Amino acid sequence: MSFYSIRHFIEQYYPENYTWEKYPADECVTFHKTTDEWGVLSNFARTPLLVKGVKFKCAEQLFQLMKFKEPEAIKAVYAAGNPKMTAKHWERTCRRDYWGMMIVDAMKFVLQEKYNQCEEFRLALERSRGRYIVEDQTSFPKKTPDTWGTKLHDDVFEGPNLLGRLLMELRDKGSLTFQLPEDTFDFVRFLP
Repeated sequence: MSFYSIRHFIEQYYPENYTWEKYPADECVTFHKTTDEWGVLSNFARTPLLVKGVKFKCAEQLFQLMKFKEPEAIKAVYAAGNPKMTAKHWERTCRRDYWGMMIVDAMKFVLQEKYNQCEEFRLALERSRGRYIVEDQTSFPKKTPDTWGTKLHDDVFEGPNLLGRLLMELRDKGSLTFQLPEDTFDFVRFLP
């Protein structure tokens, strides 16, 4: 299994969140690119967030930064055009030792902040009511989707779809429950 795969973290620390789901395509709201109709649901959508007095350009940037405590990695990821790819560069040497134990809670926090701060995001979730939300990874080169998404097979989206399931939970309940370590936001002290 790849070092960057989160499946083993989910299976070990969040077993209730690792499932394989199937959704009829005609009953789904899908997102893949931020420019698509439902692109605002993507963590890469330009929906600025303000957390602990620091502005983040998108939910993905905030999520990736939560992996680190080392100043050099934090500054590099914050300045990056693509925070996910830059974070991968630093993960082997600088990722929190306990990242796997907080990964789903970190995502819940990020999604909750986006919900609280971005009206366009809230409205899109509301418009999706009565439909499944799935991250469409059909065009990804890997044979199977990663833990966050799905792939289309015939007329069915299949995969763990953890991000989609969290989005549906947020839509349906209006909030997500999470618990983060006390030092989660120590990284902001290294940011402007």
